[in-house]
Amino acid sequence: MSAKHNGRARARDIPFDLIVIGAGINGAGIARDAAARGLRVALVEKEDIASGTSSWSGRLIHGGLRYLEQGDVRLVRESLRERELLFRLAPHLVKPVPLMMPFYSKNKRPPWMIRAGMIAYDILSFDKTPPRHRVLSRDETIRRFPGMSPEGLDGSAIFYDGQVVWSERLCVETVLAAHADGAAVFTYSRVEELIHESGRAKGVRYTDALTGERHELRGEVVVNVAGPWVDAVLAGTGRPARQLIGGTKGSHLVVDRFPGAPTDVVYYESQRDGRLVLVIPWGRYNLIGTTDIRFDGEPDEARAEKEEMDYLLSEVNRLIPEAGLTPDDVLFTYSGVRPLPYAPDKFEGSVPRSHVIIDHAPDVRNLLSIVGGKLTTYRSLAEETVDKVFRLLGRKPVRSATRNLPLPGARVADLDRLRAELVETDGMSGATVERLVEVYGSRAIEVWEIGDRAPELLEPFDQATGAIGAELVLAFRDEFARTLTDALVRRTMVGMSAGNGLESVERAAEILAGYFGWSDDRVRGEVAGYRKYIRRFEVVGREPERRASRAGESPGLKVNEEGLEP
Repeated sequence: MSAKHNGRARARDIPFDLIVIGAGINGAGIARDAAARGLRVALVEKEDIASGTSSWSGRLIHGGLRYLEQGDVRLVRESLRERELLFRLAPHLVKPVPLMMPFYSKNKRPPWMIRAGMIAYDILSFDKTPPRHRVLSRDETIRRFPGMSPEGLDGSAIFYDGQVVWSERLCVETVLAAHADGAAVFTYSRVEELIHESGRAKGVRYTDALTGERHELRGEVVVNVAGPWVDAVLAGTGRPARQLIGGTKGSHLVVDRFPGAPTDVVYYESQRDGRLVLVIPWGRYNLIGTTDIRFDGEPDEARAEKEEMDYLLSEVNRLIPEAGLTPDDVLFTYSGVRPLPYAPDKFEGSVPRSHVIIDHAPDVRNLLSIVGGKLTTYRSLAEETVDKVFRLLGRKPVRSATRNLPLPGARVADLDRLRAELVETDGMSGATVERLVEVYGSRAIEVWEIGDRAPELLEPFDQATGAIGAELVLAFRDEFARTLTDALVRRTMVGMSAGNGLESVERAAEILAGYFGWSDDRVRGEVAGYRKYIRRFEVVGREPERRASRAGESPGLKVNEEGLEP
């Protein structure tokens, strides 16, 4: 067990200023902001970092063009500002990408409306670095995207947003930054009860999901940022509460590049119901998404159903006639539940996407819950929340510094130089170096240092992605991984490739057993646990063995030699 994990027992004795429940992107961001301002922080998560909604999005860092349609100008401006900050603070993970929005005569939104939205988008992103939008004629559109259906096509608009290929890594690095500033991290720690005395929050009682042990943490302020589990956490207050979360399920399909596939992200209007659907280049794969369906079940049980898959595939085939996609072309699927406000009287797509910070006083003072929030705006949400935490503590807020603090993997600005040094000086293959920099940024050197002391760990353990053994060691030693699933799905990213790592799971377990002294029983248990976990990625009606045979290389952001724009 690493020194980080040994420190869990010592940390439990600390009286914290702030206890954050939930290690998705918003909880991670709050813990990071608070720790950077000098507060004593505990981050408590029922499973693993980024194991909930933060891993199941379309992986875009966007201003929210469709939020303009809802009149939420404030959210769009906030999103565009935060998008620009992420380009600077996490450039190894968040990169600008072009999006195309076609103009079809059958669209419910006329071209003038889209053009007006684009102009507003540019005005609201006055401080951006990517190019402004431009409008293409019909012929220019077809030259740029020759696979699209020309029937009824009038042209298109090209604009820019951001993509985070590895949203899991964005969460992990944010937690690493929080820990570096003193935050204590408790994963696999399910909060069973909120401690409150004299009407004031005083901490939490939780159960360690891996050991079964029950523990208590004491703190002056508790922030419930458990995403779609916010109401479940509040049930632990023992007091009746109104329902806060009215989540909707969003599902994505992962497919290989297919005939006619676009090189831009394509953001187009469904001809069936007018919803906006996306085809997103994701390395050698494409993401197709997303749905927006009211969901009242257990968020961990959300899966892409056959109806969702049929809907998304039919829309892509209508847009790209030569695609001819069928369920057999789907490599895997994933689904998540958006932690939206409970609004039973609203259509799913019209539920507000802005976050809300709810103060539970006077029922329970010093208890806050976060409803909503998204990848793009996590930093500003955290800043706003921690300002409020300071006021609850009776202190004048210390100014947040996170808008100027790069994530750990961005602390070497010249990644091209780092690549060259690793290849030329340290003798690593170009493919291995490219992968390490893509996933870890400047922290690729930390992976190499592990392998330098144990050269066998520089060998790939997963042929599909090229991931090396040293990455597994880093995950457990330095990145709070506690299970093989954590390491494969949310650290090395092997589990998010075609085949989902099934062909390398035993080898990964052997490497970890050799390095950390796992028993045979633990190896068997970890492998079985992994196989059980990735069943959530299965395509409805497909045998698991078939998925294992479709392994391909890991997705990653590929950019043309000419730049961002083909």
